[in-house]
Amino acid sequence: MLVPVTSNSFIDPLSPLTILAGDIGGTKTNLALYAGGKNSLELLRQNQYATTSYLNMTDMLVAFIGADKIPDRIALAAAGPVQDGQVKMTNHGMQVSSQAISTHFNVPVFLINDLEAAAFGLACLDEKDVAVFCRGVQNKSGNIGILAPGTGLGEAGLFSNGDTWQPFATEGGHSDFAPRTNLDWELYQYLQQQFGHVSWERVLSGPGIGNIFDFLVKVKKKDVPADVTRQLIAGDKAAVISSSAANCAVCGETIDLFFRYLAQESSNLALKLKATGGIFITGGIVPKIRHLVQPEKFAAAFRSSGRMSTLLQDIPIDLVLNETTPVLGAGYYGAHHA
Repeated sequence: MLVPVTSNSFIDPLSPLTILAGDIGGTKTNLALYAGGKNSLELLRQNQYATTSYLNMTDMLVAFIGADKIPDRIALAAAGPVQDGQVKMTNHGMQVSSQAISTHFNVPVFLINDLEAAAFGLACLDEKDVAVFCRGVQNKSGNIGILAPGTGLGEAGLFSNGDTWQPFATEGGHSDFAPRTNLDWELYQYLQQQFGHVSWERVLSGPGIGNIFDFLVKVKKKDVPADVTRQLIAGDKAAVISSSAANCAVCGETIDLFFRYLAQESSNLALKLKATGGIFITGGIVPKIRHLVQPEKFAAAFRSSGRMSTLLQDIPIDLVLNETTPVLGAGYYGAHHA
């Protein structure tokens, strides 16, 4: 167990339970069936679905369960602000209601934010599931922050009581993007014309990588090689830019800016939470492109915060390599929640 997380309403199950856990994202949804008992979570089966292929979550769950027995509990993590057991997905039109799903299947249903679930999932990881990004002072106590660039930008925190950590959700990814340089200010103005409000999610996400690239091409008049242009027409924009970063100057500059902004927002989260226990970076993007980061530049951007630089230099930053962490966290939450 990497991080001992808990909740005031947690219990150890008296007998094994089956838990259907899900991570509902703006692009894809991961579902898994677990057998959960005291301090254990055994994967029975799993599948991935295109979120846009379903009008509601109940239909997707029906497809996953098929002819199998209805699980004892359902625990779902959703990318959006969960209130009173309901959420409207931030980057997808689907609305999810724990009560509606519970009524359909006649079992308890828990609904939590996806980054809160990722925070709970830290309790289920092995050391091989985590890589050091910036060393800092390892095993230091204190609160923890977690960021996840993906279809959007998720952020959450874990409050330390000295022995364990209590995860909580935030919507920090939608707070205002803060320019540091003249180039950042030009990017801000470009994005403001496109979207009105400019959040960190507009630069720290899959679409955000595309936004940075478009700014460099359209405003800064950077050249795009013909072969990259052809790939952009046919493929996923963020994936093409990332895969071309080593051989295409504007793609490389895009990824460099992405990592600088990730370092800056990681620093912001660390300061707001006083996350001396560390920062964890997860999500679907960074594990795939971590070979493109320049660790020294990332660390310098993270620690460049004036009078708080001394505090920040001791904070370790780790990369979560296991992309199923939110599903694991949802299963962990479902197994242990009273």
